[in-house]
Amino acid sequence: MKTARAIDAFLEMMQAERAASENTIAAYQRDLDGWQAALRKTDLLNAKTTDLEKVLSIWAGSGLAPSTAARKLSAAKQFFKFLQMDGLRQDNPAQNLRGPKQGRPLPKILSEEDVDRLFDAAQAKDDVKALRRLCLLEILYAGGLRVSELVSLTVRAVSRRDGCLMIKGKGGKERLVPLTDPALSAIKVWLKVRDKTLPEKLGARERANAFLFPSSSKSGHMTRERFAQLLKELAIEAGLAPSRISPHVLRHAFATHLLANGADLRSVQTLLGHADISTTQIYTHVLDERMKALVFDMHPLAKGAD
Repeated sequence: MKTARAIDAFLEMMQAERAASENTIAAYQRDLDGWQAALRKTDLLNAKTTDLEKVLSIWAGSGLAPSTAARKLSAAKQFFKFLQMDGLRQDNPAQNLRGPKQGRPLPKILSEEDVDRLFDAAQAKDDVKALRRLCLLEILYAGGLRVSELVSLTVRAVSRRDGCLMIKGKGGKERLVPLTDPALSAIKVWLKVRDKTLPEKLGARERANAFLFPSSSKSGHMTRERFAQLLKELAIEAGLAPSRISPHVLRHAFATHLLANGADLRSVQTLLGHADISTTQIYTHVLDERMKALVFDMHPLAKGAD
């Protein structure tokens, strides 16, 4: 079997057996293609541990971010494990390799005042596109959804009588996300004008008809990239630096603001759809850093003697 066919088989397995999303599949494809390109004359299918070590060394020397190198190594480990299970290799040459050390960066966050400024700017207009943008913002900040979960919401998903969303997250796992009254109101208003954004062409219209935020894209719904662009535009209107605003930053803000206002960590973990609570715990570190900054900036003893 050639490397390209082995990669295709691996990706098919990830999609069929592990319910990996299209974005995850695409990321694995890029990383494995990157390994093959870096190995040059050596086939990834037959690579040895020393071959992989050389590539990691080259990447480190080229300034590749440790987090990126670690992700690429993880992809290789998964690929070779698959080859072993399918009897295409006897060993896993990446099994004992360690990626470069990396500090876990604290997520970027917005203050509650920053979020208020975003909402003020979003509510300043009332045309169809503005109502769509406000609806997206309300749902994202009310539920802390991943951007892929947000843009792919169906009309049916927001039609529950209990004011909640049933979200199908990573690995096909479902979770119930309650919405705030402002978010529910924004959805109600948006649904009255939503049909105006449906594509004109019949095929695209049929493809988009099920989605809350329809689009003429191949998926039938608004793309992640388009929503990120809309947020950048909104940030400028709100007088905030667009580099500070992204869908994921608002997801971080949702979690951090909940914890800051007394929510318990387990509840936030459930709402975010984190499989491991250690992933959620990083938001407590964010709060710790904010408390330190408050002490250093405001405490009289931290300012030194006058």
